Formats: sequence, structure tokens, C-alpha cells
Amino acid sequence: MSRQGDRVGIDELLDRVREGLDRVEPKQAFAEAAEGALLVDIRYAALRDQDGLIPGALVVERNELEWRLDPQGSHRAPQAVSHDLRVVVICNEGYASSLAAASLRDLGLHRATDLIGGFQAWKAAGFPVEA
Repeated sequence: MSRQGDRVGIDELLDRVREGLDRVEPKQAFAEAAEGALLVDIRYAALRDQDGLIPGALVVERNELEWRLDPQGSHRAPQAVSHDLRVVVICNEGYASSLAAASLRDLGLHRATDLIGGFQAWKAAGFPVEA
């Protein structure tokens, strides 16, 4: 059972997990994808339908992320080939993706990170989006 002093709010938790991530801006994410990094879009369907998709990104609902990207898992995506895979997690604005990337790191995907500003930053920077 946790003591009150052990409790942490979401803002502090977010700060803590981000300390362990080498978060990337849209330009770097675009370049890394061209070099083989896996972009993973965890936005829910309504946002994808509304705003579009990043071409080539793997769409994985947040509640399935760890199962789909665990290279040892029986439900892994074909792209989840190694714990050394560079994964850039993308949510809508860059908050949930930080927590998701930290969870992937806990699974041993030591190169997992997230996109600063999320999909909205990608789109605002003028990188490709498809309907």
C-alpha cells in the first residue's frame, strides 16, 4: 500500500518519464523514419479520421501498444523485430506518447521515444499527412 508521500501527480510523472527519453521534433522523426525508425500512431480512431494519418506509420491503439510491439510477444506486429528497434510514438499532442514510450522502454525497447507536440506538431511542420 502506498503512503501519501509516495504519491505523484501526472505532471510530475510526465516530467520524470521524459527525463529518460530522447524526445524528437517532427523534422528529426521524419529523418529517422527515412532511416528505418518505426513511427507508431496511438491516437484513437476519431482523431485519425478527423486529421489524417502519417504515411507509413503503424497504427496501434494505445491499449494494445505493449502487446503489439513486444518483440517476444505472441501478438506482436510484424515490424516488432527487435528490442533495438527505434520506435517513435505519436499521440495527438505529445503527452500520452511520452508515457507510452516509457512503457515500451520498460519492456526493453531501449530506443523508444516520442514526438514532441505529437501529430499536431507533425502536421503544423508541413510533413506528409494522408486522409
